[in-house]
Amino acid sequence: MPSSQTTGDAAAAVPPLGNHRVKTKKPGQRACNEKNDKGKICGGHLKRWFYSGDVLEKECGCIEKAWGPDAEVYRCELCLTLYLPSPEDARGLNVAGPGQFSRFGFITPAKKVDG
Repeated sequence: MPSSQTTGDAAAAVPPLGNHRVKTKKPGQRACNEKNDKGKICGGHLKRWFYSGDVLEKECGCIEKAWGPDAEVYRCELCLTLYLPSPEDARGLNVAGPGQFSRFGFITPAKKVDG
């Protein structure tokens, strides 16, 4: 029984918002893991969603009432599931992560702009 509680803790911590499916991202997650009625994973890309400028969301308004005007929210491009950032992921606002460091140990200096 404790194993089922650990998998459902993250989903239980997110309150439902009307017609929106809301989940919490896992650390480093970049693709949607929502399953359809046949059990197939969606796999759509998660993109930062600025809901305050969305015309359809302005009609509903439930997200802005619940989280404020500038919350960090990601949305699947296919199934439109909403994802809140992972509390364990301290990478910042970039969905793709910090990138890769050079295997050769080089640090490339910034380019100088002539102006």
